[in-house]
Amino acid sequence: MRTIFVVALLAAGVPAAAEVTVVQADRVLAEPGRPPRGPTSIVIEKGRITALLDGRQAPAGARVIDLGGRFVLPGLIDCHVHLDSDAGGVAALLESVTDSPGHAALRAQWNGMKTLRAGFTTVRNLGDRTGATLALRDAVEAGWVMGPRIVDAGRSIGVTAGHTDFTLGLNPELVSAIEQDQLCNGPESCREAVRRQARRGVDVIKIATTGGVNSRIGAGIGQQMFADEARAIVEAARLLKLKVAAHAHGADGINTALEAGVASIEHGTMIDDRSLRLFRQTGAFYVPTLSTVNGYRERLAQNPNAYEPEVLEKVKWRIEVTGRALEKAVPAGVRIAFGTDAGVSRHGRNADEFELMVAHGMTPAEAIAAATVNAAELLGLETEVGALRPGFHADLIAVEGDPLSDVRVLKAVRFVMKGGEVVVGN
Repeated sequence: MRTIFVVALLAAGVPAAAEVTVVQADRVLAEPGRPPRGPTSIVIEKGRITALLDGRQAPAGARVIDLGGRFVLPGLIDCHVHLDSDAGGVAALLESVTDSPGHAALRAQWNGMKTLRAGFTTVRNLGDRTGATLALRDAVEAGWVMGPRIVDAGRSIGVTAGHTDFTLGLNPELVSAIEQDQLCNGPESCREAVRRQARRGVDVIKIATTGGVNSRIGAGIGQQMFADEARAIVEAARLLKLKVAAHAHGADGINTALEAGVASIEHGTMIDDRSLRLFRQTGAFYVPTLSTVNGYRERLAQNPNAYEPEVLEKVKWRIEVTGRALEKAVPAGVRIAFGTDAGVSRHGRNADEFELMVAHGMTPAEAIAAATVNAAELLGLETEVGALRPGFHADLIAVEGDPLSDVRVLKAVRFVMKGGEVVVGN
């Protein structure tokens, strides 16, 4: 009988050798969007899944991790984080002029580990000033440090006096001392800005077509980038095989970005009917980042003066309207990918987003798909992560209870494995 079992494993591409790890559990969501499996053995070799077997099976000499009655699902993906910081408001402004690149890099790794331990094995980092997260991406890939798999945007591209202008709110005498190679004005300048980020080795381009809640300027959240500038960025990025993510709150800037051909809209607070049509026509993803309101509320509870007056007005507005756009997008068939804007909200608390997504119109199954298969497709990693399939990275998590019934159980991940390496658990 044992000989027959070993032959079956070899036929499935599973070597009967000591380097094999087998993770076993009673319920496994191998394919988000489909029903979960019953008792399953996930066979792993060299950091990759080689087979999913029914019941509890393992080749002789394999390392067996039996998770019992826990619910196993793919490692989660957060499509919008800022690992290099967790400051906000006045504290973030102070940090921007007192911090060092080295300190930012260490903080990025610290925040990355909070994120990984929370079950998020892959993230898309959408902008930092120093290149700290680019360095962390490479260090994680090289095995120098532990952290989530990182898709990084380098510096976020925007226009002078726009959301990504680092000098907003600073003494004018300091402006000339701060490098701003992410700013562009006019199509040619914007193409050059894309190429500068590509030269740094980024994986994705991030732009801001509207104002931002945290921008230290009283210009609101409407469009700030002209249509020809947005088109130039997307065209240049396509030449370089890079997708574009667009920070956009106001409907005018959302629609300008969608018409330009961006891959995703981040925040999308004021989606209108035209936006919904453009999402369906282009196939772009919507990344709602509802968790920002948790960060705002917590900082204001600790310090009512945490934000400058012109920012505080926008913060209160964002708290008031958050979730309404998702309530429009879900029934309209817009593709949703999971993202938190962690850094505005707290790192390691990424799973709070699930509860908000369900509160504003998504089913638990849809929210989980947004953080797995949908997110993987947006990041261009759909053949690597987001599901538990042979050939995929062995990224998986386990929770107590059934997340398809109650997404809140995802806030307490009991087991995390990334690339076959156990991060949390036995």
